[in-house]
Amino acid sequence: MLVGKKAPEFTANAVVNGVIESNFSLEQYKGSKYVILFFYPKDFTFVCPTELIGFQNALPEFEARDTAVVGCSTDSEFCHWAWANTPRTQGGIQGVTYPLVADINKEIAAQYEVLAEEGDRVAYRGLFLIDKEGVVRHMLVNDMPLGRSIDEAIRIVDALQHFEQYGEVCPLGWHKGEKAMQASHEGVASYLSE
Repeated sequence: MLVGKKAPEFTANAVVNGVIESNFSLEQYKGSKYVILFFYPKDFTFVCPTELIGFQNALPEFEARDTAVVGCSTDSEFCHWAWANTPRTQGGIQGVTYPLVADINKEIAAQYEVLAEEGDRVAYRGLFLIDKEGVVRHMLVNDMPLGRSIDEAIRIVDALQHFEQYGEVCPLGWHKGEKAMQASHEGVASYLSE
């Protein structure tokens, strides 16, 4: 499990705003941005475009929270580029601007412990929240047919930022603007008595 540990470092090719870039690394965000790094099984598939387009639609919400969004699959940068240039009416993800990392050697997915060992050996739907110091603070891994919740990804960023700013912990189902609690017996007793 990677929670509480430094996020594995990597350098890889990626498609960023429709352009192939070499030597992409999460290191560029260290000290300045939180990162939502998510893995998906394959380009040109079925659940995947709904998620990638969903993250694109929510990009302003993440940017308002100083959070970069980065996608990754075991496809090549050329496959990412082709999919990013395919119209949505044809199953493409045209308009996606955030980085799509190419993990053709499957090393990144393996480092993040989301590589399926059976079948096509592609990535499960892993999602990682990495703080500004490069530490994994949250992870979620879904099986291939189970799409994720963008709202939950935003909520977990809000919860981490609330904790960092106020030192309060965030209870079940907490959303930004709601009451949190002190991490003490008195804090939980006060919270539960309301």
